[in-house]
Amino acid sequence: MCDARAKKITLVARSSAKRYYYMLKKLVDMVVEAFELIVRDFAIIMILATVMALISHRLKQPMVIAYIIAGMIIGPYTPPFSLISQTDTLEVFAEIGVFLLLFVVGMEFPIAKLKQVGGKASIIAAAEAGGTFLAGFGAGQLLGFSFYDSLFVALAISVTSTVIVMRVLEEMKLIKDQSSTLILGVAIIEDIIIISMLAVLQSVASTGTLSFIEIGISVGLVLAFIGGTIFLGARTVPKFIDLIGRMNNYDVLVIALLGVAFGMAFIAFELGISVAAGAFFAGVLVAESKMHSVSVVLATPLRDMFAALFFISIGALMDITLLPTFIVPALILVAVSYAGKFFTVWSSARAQGFDRITSARAGFGLSSSGGELALVTAQAGAATGVTSAFLLPMIGAMTIITTFMSPYVIKFRFKFAERWKNKGGEDTATPSTDTTATEQ
Repeated sequence: MCDARAKKITLVARSSAKRYYYMLKKLVDMVVEAFELIVRDFAIIMILATVMALISHRLKQPMVIAYIIAGMIIGPYTPPFSLISQTDTLEVFAEIGVFLLLFVVGMEFPIAKLKQVGGKASIIAAAEAGGTFLAGFGAGQLLGFSFYDSLFVALAISVTSTVIVMRVLEEMKLIKDQSSTLILGVAIIEDIIIISMLAVLQSVASTGTLSFIEIGISVGLVLAFIGGTIFLGARTVPKFIDLIGRMNNYDVLVIALLGVAFGMAFIAFELGISVAAGAFFAGVLVAESKMHSVSVVLATPLRDMFAALFFISIGALMDITLLPTFIVPALILVAVSYAGKFFTVWSSARAQGFDRITSARAGFGLSSSGGELALVTAQAGAATGVTSAFLLPMIGAMTIITTFMSPYVIKFRFKFAERWKNKGGEDTATPSTDTTATEQ
């Protein structure tokens, strides 16, 4: 009887072992298959991105356009079939791309540089960001958008594409002009305002409710985070980075930089603030260190790769079948952005004592909306789940339109502004300002 029981136990054990073996084998096969699909998708993304980047370079167009179009080609919404299968992986790449993109952007804004910008540029930046945001929100409501759709699209069109503007001014040999100095100063402050507003907007959207108390708490958290970054982080993080830098080991320095970036992002996340804002202000702290230049060189390749993946993922996640439904609103919002930015910058610059031509050039230069932060805003809205499906592709289409138009618009408008020079006998010399030239 004991032998029979032992045989039964043995048979059950063998059956269980065999069942668990096949379950484990199936799990391993699934992991291997998923890994193969990710590698295949990654290969398709990078090969097509390279081809589109070469075409863009040949046509002298911004890489952002090339990457977005590459994403649209391989995306699941482009007929006849999708070239990629793991869209979840694309979303992860997009998150990492936003993170590293804003981390390196933050490295270009040391606290000393922010102090040099001056009060007049700060007032103009606040007027531009606030005025354009209100105009965009009003336009969104008139177009029938939902409340949160209007908020996120308003913030997206408030962004200025600083890279494109500076590139055009360099080509026109106006980079040292007073208006260019003003444009750069305003753009620096505007980026910080937009990122802070995005942090507040995401925090409010994540709660699902909108009240003055919720807004006050969100604004307070963002201000506390920025204040802590400036007063506490600036006294510890730069010294830590310099200490690591004295080891003369770049591998350790890269790990330390990523540790600071992810640490700040985690703190921001725990406070309910945008992770992107945490990454940006981590870059600001690194910019205070003596190893700033080396840190930028080490972090830039990572940023370029993941930024490319970010723009490609945005293109891939754009449902172009919705194009007929949003192309007209997109064109209207582009026009609202150009008009709102020019009017707020020109009027506030004139109020600050700048002459007509400087105010006009600054208004025309800063009217170039779109760029990386606009896409970051659109992606943030989609990530919180409060925006409609059409918003991401619409802002992507707007970014393509404005990125293509901006160089030509700026050049034409700067020539048009020359007509105001000395008009009515106005002296073009501008009163002394506290806006100091900074190097890009």
